[in-house]
Amino acid sequence: MNAPINASAAAAIDSAAGRGITLSRSAKLRQMLLSDQLEFLMEAHSGLSARIVREAGFSGIWASGLSISAQLGVRDNNEASWTQVVDVLEFMADASDLPILLDGDTGYGNFNNMRRLVRKLEQRGIAGVCIEDKQFPKTNSFLNGERQPLAEMDEFAGKIKAGKDTQTDSNFSIVARVEALIAGWGMDEALRRAEAYRQAGADAILIHSKLSRPDEILQFAREWAGRGPLVIVPTKYYSTPTDVFRQAGISTVIWANHLVRSSTSAMQSVAKEIYENQTLVNVEDRIVSVNEIFRLQDADEYTAAESLYLSAAGTSRAALVLAASRGKGLEAITADRPKVMLPIAGKPLLRWLIDGFKKESINDITVVGGYRADAIETAGIKLVVNQRHAETGELASLACAVDALQTDTVISYGDLLFRSYVLRDLVESTADFSVVVDSSLSGSHNQTVRDFAYCSGDDDRGLFGQQVLLQRISSGADAAAAVSSDPAQGRWIGMLNVRGPGLAQLKAVMTRLRSRPDFDTLDMPALLNALIADGAAIEVQYVHGHWRGVNDLDDFRRAGDFAHAQTPVGSVPDATANEGAQ
Repeated sequence: MNAPINASAAAAIDSAAGRGITLSRSAKLRQMLLSDQLEFLMEAHSGLSARIVREAGFSGIWASGLSISAQLGVRDNNEASWTQVVDVLEFMADASDLPILLDGDTGYGNFNNMRRLVRKLEQRGIAGVCIEDKQFPKTNSFLNGERQPLAEMDEFAGKIKAGKDTQTDSNFSIVARVEALIAGWGMDEALRRAEAYRQAGADAILIHSKLSRPDEILQFAREWAGRGPLVIVPTKYYSTPTDVFRQAGISTVIWANHLVRSSTSAMQSVAKEIYENQTLVNVEDRIVSVNEIFRLQDADEYTAAESLYLSAAGTSRAALVLAASRGKGLEAITADRPKVMLPIAGKPLLRWLIDGFKKESINDITVVGGYRADAIETAGIKLVVNQRHAETGELASLACAVDALQTDTVISYGDLLFRSYVLRDLVESTADFSVVVDSSLSGSHNQTVRDFAYCSGDDDRGLFGQQVLLQRISSGADAAAAVSSDPAQGRWIGMLNVRGPGLAQLKAVMTRLRSRPDFDTLDMPALLNALIADGAAIEVQYVHGHWRGVNDLDDFRRAGDFAHAQTPVGSVPDATANEGAQ
């Protein structure tokens, strides 16, 4: 198909590929131009469209001047500067590893502009550039093309030579686009120019036609007789069977503008539909989901990198909130919503908790809902639903989300209000496990109340920095653990911080607890006791009041005062059981 002059270059590239050497983008484009098989380049005009071209299976990209200018909202008359075009190309190259051939118009000026363009394209990993023999500034070939003046042949050949002399990558390709047929100059002039451009160093010739039939193209190919790779753009003669191009010895076909055209029609249709009907209900099922956009943006890679780098720096934290219960004793006010959505001083109880997390830069928040989960506001959270909330306990809700935990995490009941320092001190702990215990309730051994904490030492507020460890906690699901004549050192408020290696140990203990026949009845204290039995050292952070759980109507009435910070400093919550929130 191609002339013998290209045989050595093609052989060198094929040999490198055969030895398992990864080809550069420019080498891949050169391989396509020299291939004995018909190759295809698909138009792209942005990072997103470049990724779509790659996923569709194409081997290369045509960075269309028409499409890039269109997506910038300007005409294809060099209204977008070459530096603006190069900026778009950089996003495209980052989004896809395919070789990109730029539609470089006329080279954006004279030979010197061409030299600078080639340098900048090589720096950004662009595989080649196609330039057309018209005068700068150019006009799209399909807009009165016969009236558009062509560049002087020798001047354009000099521009090609300047580009070839400038390139440092031997595989960078310069494709010369001949516009003589478009301008009505005839076949002889088209062939004369093509040969001059080949002699100047062009790596391929793009012959362009505006006819709806391929007659001119096929005649040119016959008379060109394989002197070098031949590229075509069948935008006007699109109905021609592709095998005709193969038989004619065409090297590469460019599908030049179809992604920008298809996206334009889709956007016009959707915009009109939404404007006329003032609703999204008629279009949502006809467009890709937001998650598909996230996937094309490679959001998962960012999430993985965030976990790798931010957690290592101690800045990546998450929270998991158990919020599946309706609330015992609150049935009168939770008919249409779960307890965590009850209004406290003007905003839902859950929102107070979420805002508290966000103040500590904990933005990855998962809430496990259950009862009336549909009424939970999902702004700023990920909602997971325990579908069996009516017959299961807290650990079953935790099990719905624990496997997805990837970083340091605060696990919390959903019905808590607290002063900001309580959470701040908890997350600043360097222990694998740490809990908050309210020492204002020390001295109790009421076995009818769960969450009482038995610790290695009392809260001696004069000895800051003394490490105290949790030894066990009273659990409604494990009566044996609760039986004791010893007074408790306080009450666990319902917050557990898990860091570093503690996350793997937590998941391992949860796996063992799931095998117990009574797993569905287990509560959070049962998990803490199991962790202690597994050898976990759970550090105790003592507080003396400054928090409140909302367990009944009386708690609910008092919660507003607490939220408004009207409760006197040092006041203590009621010593009633905090039932948690599943």
